[in-house]
Amino acid sequence: MKMSPEFTKAQANMQPGKITADGFLGDDSRPIVDIIADDEAEMQTLGVDFDAAVARMRYLMAEGRKGLEEPVTVDGNWIVRVSEARGFLPSPFEDGIFRKVNAQVELAPGGVRSGETILYSELGLHLLEKYHFLQGRGAPFRLEPGQLRKVLQL
Repeated sequence: MKMSPEFTKAQANMQPGKITADGFLGDDSRPIVDIIADDEAEMQTLGVDFDAAVARMRYLMAEGRKGLEEPVTVDGNWIVRVSEARGFLPSPFEDGIFRKVNAQVELAPGGVRSGETILYSELGLHLLEKYHFLQGRGAPFRLEPGQLRKVLQL
């Protein structure tokens, strides 16, 4: 994939201090098209479908919201805590504005905590769904493909 003007501008918007204090890239210096291509290849190798991951994450976030910022057990398999802060975040691709809603999901078969967690936001879901962007290595909201597979049971 080539760095189009849209991706070049988005990568500039992902730098620390532009939209969020930490940015979206962590310590990853690769162009975002390379980050996306590498993550797509890893997801394919793991047999994880992006649409299935997004659907499960949306479901878990919706169920977690029912807990009113307290942890809830979902389907006897996950403990989910959804929190919301005031304000909004724009997409670095300039294609939407998203509430500051975060979901922490822990795999908990039979209600027993495993310590295996993922953390994501509404904006992160958008980036995952539309661009297959899991964020750069070292970013606070980076979604590792193997961890997604494990926690989401995909």
